[in-house]
Amino acid sequence: MSSILKMIKSPRDLHRLDTVQIKELAQEIRERIIDTVSKTGGHLAPNLGVVELTLALHCVFDAPKDKIVWDVGHQCYVHKLITGRQDKFNTLRQFGGISGFPRIGESEYDTFGTGHSSTSISAALGLAIARDLQGEEYSVVAIIGDGAMTGGMAFEALNHAGHLKKDLIVILNDNEMSISPNVGAMSGYLNRIRTDPMYSKGKDEIEQLLRKIPSIGPKVLKIVDRLKDSFKYLMVPGMLFEELGFTYLGPIDGHNYKAVVNVLQQAKTCKGPVLVHVHTQKGRGYLPAENNAGKFHGVGPFDVTTGEVNDNSNIPSYTEVFGNTIVKLAGQDEQIQAVTAAMPSGTGLSIFARLFPNRFFDVGIAEEHAVTMAAGMACAGLKPVVAVYSTFLQRAFDQVIHDVCLQKLPVTFAIDRAGIVGDDGATHQGVFDLSYLRLIPNIVIMSPKDENELQHMLKTAVNYSGPAAVRYPRGTATGCYMDEVLKEIPIGQAEVVREGKQIVIIAIGNMVKVAEKAAIILAQQDIDAAVINARFIKPLDESCILEYAKDAELIITVEENVLTGGFGSSVLELLSARGIQASTYCIGIPDKFIEHGDPKYLRENLGLTPDSIVEKINFLLGKKNSLRMTAN
Repeated sequence: MSSILKMIKSPRDLHRLDTVQIKELAQEIRERIIDTVSKTGGHLAPNLGVVELTLALHCVFDAPKDKIVWDVGHQCYVHKLITGRQDKFNTLRQFGGISGFPRIGESEYDTFGTGHSSTSISAALGLAIARDLQGEEYSVVAIIGDGAMTGGMAFEALNHAGHLKKDLIVILNDNEMSISPNVGAMSGYLNRIRTDPMYSKGKDEIEQLLRKIPSIGPKVLKIVDRLKDSFKYLMVPGMLFEELGFTYLGPIDGHNYKAVVNVLQQAKTCKGPVLVHVHTQKGRGYLPAENNAGKFHGVGPFDVTTGEVNDNSNIPSYTEVFGNTIVKLAGQDEQIQAVTAAMPSGTGLSIFARLFPNRFFDVGIAEEHAVTMAAGMACAGLKPVVAVYSTFLQRAFDQVIHDVCLQKLPVTFAIDRAGIVGDDGATHQGVFDLSYLRLIPNIVIMSPKDENELQHMLKTAVNYSGPAAVRYPRGTATGCYMDEVLKEIPIGQAEVVREGKQIVIIAIGNMVKVAEKAAIILAQQDIDAAVINARFIKPLDESCILEYAKDAELIITVEENVLTGGFGSSVLELLSARGIQASTYCIGIPDKFIEHGDPKYLRENLGLTPDSIVEKINFLLGKKNSLRMTAN
């Protein structure tokens, strides 16, 4: 049987297909996505759920002239397959390959780069404003999931779009589930809409009744309008969106291609903002993903036949260690509360939620609210722990400054996915947190060298009287011995893990082990290197660093964070303030966004490996010796 998918070189090729061929194409696309993601990893369930919706979008709208904006963007695989990227699809999320998210530089069909949630309506409204100001004509469409719709930014954009009355189409892809089950009033509202069969039948009956009433004057017309308004308040499922100024269409079955095409064509003819409510099934067409959409939301390589993820490691992840530790601490202290922004499983809080349901708070995709709510809890004497990915905490920067740190409130930030994250690319690399947190007064910032130190740092943080952040990497931990009894680490106290006098390597977090290995290699070259595990980015252990730095020939700092304003900068500031003139070199993330790829390869590429550090030290020592010889 010939492949229909191979015949699709651009969205215009969809117009040659009949309904039967579209159904066959949808099946081929699902098979291609499952096969590819089983090898590369990626966001499987979201993409399987939007196959028919994506095909209908590209059939009705003329991209790239018409602008299609995907919220978050992790459901764009179908879009990529039918917009000229089939030949590269096997490189999905691989270094040098295509991104797992829309990227402006990758294709003219990728209207707006995304990766974080709840941005699509704002971006689409901006495009619509630009279109009208420039006197152009094209459609603008935003596709947003019901999980992303819990984000406050989405409501801000809906409110403004309804006010401006621009021609704009918002498609609410309602699959009843984001990464974890949705929470909040919006989720409950959409659930009621899904199960309400009354609207379509009742609307026709009321309209027939109204047609039979003779139009005999303003008074009757007012009664009719009032009756229609009353009916809308009682019966129209999208009344919330109607009140915001949108024409509401739906809900419809998002897997019924013909129905989706029809409603999109209707939406295209409407004036002003339109919201199309589409109901889809996450993981559609692959039973393991249908049965466990959360597991297959973002998944590593897996066996297609069984659905089992290819992970043979018995060593826990840093996320699991955090989850187990916070449960242990909460069992000893009932003031400890856990807060997450729609990521209970992703941040390791599922066990906590089950054991302490009254002390667990999932606020939906609302990081700003999560942080300020935690500040309020702390203000009343509780000990909230906000578990969040590094890249998502960026969204609550003002709240961290203004609501937590300014008031010196005891909120703990458990910052997961810090440093190089890998395959999800630039939007998800957690390489900025040391810099954007270090500049804030009153906060203590820690990063463990291994999972044992992580559990002690968490105890230190929850018992600290002010704001504290513990940042740790994604993935499997080191497999080190875990102490049974948790203990607090004195605030600002570093740890010397290897003695030496010629060179001092000061490292933070997961770079400590890398620095130790580099020191071992240097020792084999008769180069004596001390290694300091800083443990604290703020406050620094000034006495320890100064003691080792004063007589060192070379000082090296190593961090998995951007160099600008990061850990190395703090050491340089300390040495400068104390008048120490020792040669210092900082190793970390350069001033650029880091693309997607395997973390191991990315670290090699960035010089964050033992061999790279040794090579850099040898170069610097050679340069210093050359300068000495020239001076003599």
